[in-house]
Amino acid sequence: MRTQARGLARAVAGQVIEKAVIARSPWRKAPWGELILCGLTPGSDRVEPPWPDLVVSCGRRSALIARAVRRRAGGAPLLVHVQDPRGGAGAFDLIVAMEHDHVEGPNVVKVATSLHDVTPARLAAAAATWREPFARLPRPLIGVVLGGPAGRAPFGADEGAALLAGIQALRRASGGGVVVTPSRRTPDAVLALFVQAGAQDPAFWTWNREGENPYLGLLALADRLVVTADSTSMVSEALATPHPVELFTPPLRRAQRNFVDNLVRRGLVRIFDGAWTDPTPRAPVDATAQAAAAVRRLLAERASR
Repeated sequence: MRTQARGLARAVAGQVIEKAVIARSPWRKAPWGELILCGLTPGSDRVEPPWPDLVVSCGRRSALIARAVRRRAGGAPLLVHVQDPRGGAGAFDLIVAMEHDHVEGPNVVKVATSLHDVTPARLAAAAATWREPFARLPRPLIGVVLGGPAGRAPFGADEGAALLAGIQALRRASGGGVVVTPSRRTPDAVLALFVQAGAQDPAFWTWNREGENPYLGLLALADRLVVTADSTSMVSEALATPHPVELFTPPLRRAQRNFVDNLVRRGLVRIFDGAWTDPTPRAPVDATAQAAAAVRRLLAERASR
């Protein structure tokens, strides 16, 4: 969630200050007023003047804190919230919600993917860093991004083995190379399967969480991306590139299934099955730029009053 708020703020403003604010019980349950700001944990950043022109929040608890900040600031900051605030939607100047979210209103902008800070500039820098290390692998290069279990949706050794079998079939069909990167949520047992596969195949490399993470380099340089569909953020960041994206779909939560189904209907992704298909050209999908344009219009309107 911090990545989404940070990505939008950076796309809008030249100077951005990121604050991590955590409220303790019972203040964290205070739905109204500034009481929630009275119970911040010792590790929280301070909420104090000078007040900004724009506050970007993400997540239900952050929505409460953002509203409290505006009251303390005398109503000055523009309030923008990412995701469904789950109440009090009218308090925000703009809400950026996913298309499958159930929040509606004149202050709501719907986007197909989540916001992030994977920009063309960051991808270009990563490409320069990783082009030489990846050069030893044959082309086409298949980039694989591993997630993990989410809530009651499992992603363990069985799911990992099914994905690995499909990746190996895709590699044999294409004759290309494979680069795999795990997330923090990837179970050790799943990562071990891919590391072992790399030990037996010189064209198959898995980052084992030692040294620099090749994630951005993989997004920048892969000819095809296979992403586990459990993470909206990982899927959205993959779609910010021009590369074809395929989603491995273990059992998913309902909201995540709705997200994936919407992308399939739009023709932005295909479901991964291990078969090689000719890629369909598409432009990068950048919901962050769409949301940033809406925020800039609101700031311009306020400045012209």
